Amino acid sequence: MASQPVHSDSDDGMDEFMDRFTTQRYKKGFSETNWEEEFNKVPMFMKTAPEEIDPQSYPELACLQSIIHDEDRPPEEQATSLKDEGNAFFKEKSYQKAVASYTAGLKKKCGDRELNAVLLTNRAAAHFYLGNMRSALNDAAAAKKMKPDHLKALMRGVQCCVELRNFSEAVKWCDEGLAAHPADAKLRELRAAADKHNRAAERDARKAKVQEKKLRGEKEALLAAITDRGIKLLQPAKSRRHGSGSEDEDEPASAAIAQLSLDGLSSREVTGSQVFLDERGSLHWPVLFLYPEHQQSDFISAFCENNCFLDHLAVMFEELPTWDTDRKYSIQNLQLYFEDEEKEKLYEVDPEAPLLKTLQRKRFFVKAGTPNFIVLVNGSLFCKQFLSGKKIHKL
Repeated sequence: MASQPVHSDSDDGMDEFMDRFTTQRYKKGFSETNWEEEFNKVPMFMKTAPEEIDPQSYPELACLQSIIHDEDRPPEEQATSLKDEGNAFFKEKSYQKAVASYTAGLKKKCGDRELNAVLLTNRAAAHFYLGNMRSALNDAAAAKKMKPDHLKALMRGVQCCVELRNFSEAVKWCDEGLAAHPADAKLRELRAAADKHNRAAERDARKAKVQEKKLRGEKEALLAAITDRGIKLLQPAKSRRHGSGSEDEDEPASAAIAQLSLDGLSSREVTGSQVFLDERGSLHWPVLFLYPEHQQSDFISAFCENNCFLDHLAVMFEELPTWDTDRKYSIQNLQLYFEDEEKEKLYEVDPEAPLLKTLQRKRFFVKAGTPNFIVLVNGSLFCKQFLSGKKIHKL
């Protein structure tokens, strides 16, 4: 009797499956449009690692990561895997991710000092390229403390100190490195450059100190000259307290003059000029002339205290200004005043008197480092209207 063929369970439906396989298109295969995207999901062919690893989208990568970070393995193995991961990110210039991997490796707190020193040094390098110089220097210092002769840590420390312009500290790092590696050419080169920068920085610091001392001396001499002349500076930051009501010009100043300081000489910020003391001991002030009738002004950057007002007015009005359409601002018609804002009073100025005499008057306060004066045409309609109702102190 002929034997019958025996079919195992594994053969059930195989013929049917093969028929379908040869006649139907595989729906989950790579297509011309998605093959690059699909290849990039395979760890071996990935060009860049994803920001977040979703097991559904990247099952193979999630599996590898679970193997790498297997918490059941010894801390040394886990730290080594994280170090390698950080190195891979570093090569891709993904420095933030590299820092995260090295940090995770350090958190394993393995007992291998050599490995921990490498993790710190590598993290220092990643911080360095991110521009985090302080963090990089801290990591290099920690690695050096853990392994004093670690060449890469020593070099990274030098580079960080140079970037932070702490050249004297860079020299110290080089000396420590050369003590352990006396023949290292790169360290010698770094030390020579750091020492050169350090000597230049020290020279610049000495020059700055001398210049600062000189400027301080000039300022003290300037303030002493102003004080000796009895000139009062109105401090811009100080509040003023009102006077007792007396209108006598010889009354002691009631404005908040306080201690004389350079706060009252702030005109350079506004006008570009400031009072100065010349080699003969004379003060030169920036002075502002105001013409309220026409809303115009004139500025003299250096009015010598010994010159009278007419010296400048003669030059200023040698030709009548274009805004003087009525042709009335001739030098013989001009009247000068200064204003005491605290007492709301105008004081007439003698145009033939030197500037110093006016600045020394009891109720004159130099505001913002620039004396200013009001110029009016004597007898004009505007002059009468402007002075109407104001308290005037005549000469």
